[in-house]
Amino acid sequence: MFEDFMVNTWIAATVVAAVAGVVGFFVVIRGAAFAAHALPLAAFPGAAAANLLGVNPLSGLLVFSALGVAGISQLARRARRDVATALSLVMLLGLGALFLSRTTEYFQAVFALLFGQILGVSNAELWSLFALGSASIALIVILFRPLLLSSVSPELGETMGVSARLIEVLFLAVVGLATAMALPVVGALLVFSLMVGPASAARAMVDRPLPAMLLSAGLAVVMVWASIALSFISDWPIGFFVGALSAIAYVAGRVWSSASLWRRAARSAAVGAQ
Repeated sequence: MFEDFMVNTWIAATVVAAVAGVVGFFVVIRGAAFAAHALPLAAFPGAAAANLLGVNPLSGLLVFSALGVAGISQLARRARRDVATALSLVMLLGLGALFLSRTTEYFQAVFALLFGQILGVSNAELWSLFALGSASIALIVILFRPLLLSSVSPELGETMGVSARLIEVLFLAVVGLATAMALPVVGALLVFSLMVGPASAARAMVDRPLPAMLLSAGLAVVMVWASIALSFISDWPIGFFVGALSAIAYVAGRVWSSASLWRRAARSAAVGAQ
């Protein structure tokens, strides 16, 4: 499990999980889970297009992530965000089906893009992860206050000069960037699990934004580490453990939140009885 060939796996998983946890915190508090699910799937055709053209798959992922962001933000001006997200996803997946039909690439590569290839991360891919991950975290740090304000109270944000539309576009760009970074490692379907599960649990456990965001990143990292270890021991797919642990984290967060409310209510009743 800690052999030389696994070193890049542990490093890549840690970087991807930490970024997903940080970005996922805002995905949860902004109610943007559908967009976080759609953007990885919308970026997936970019890798197919890159393969068809014989260029670096990361280039295709970035381009199609940008197209997904542009499609959602533009269509959302004339329709609800969930409708705009669905329309953008359908259009890009249609292009993906076309690109896949024209390629002769072995379908194992397609499977890897959907479910990840975390055990085959090269040094070059690792440097790309560091660069895109650092950019994603830097953008979150820069946008932290306006993002938080527009997420909690868009009306108050507007009165303080925070443009809700601009923040939405910038936030989708960060999600798209994090998606493009993580897609070759954990796949289109597992990015969503890492963004939503740990963040939902952290949001239920902690009230303050910054500690909740850091807890989300920590939970995502622990989840991925546990998934790699369990996969190595059982020879089951890592994706199964990531999805299962994500669901368990969400349930644990809800139980913690309900228990905290019950304890507060019990204390208030005890104080009132005195």
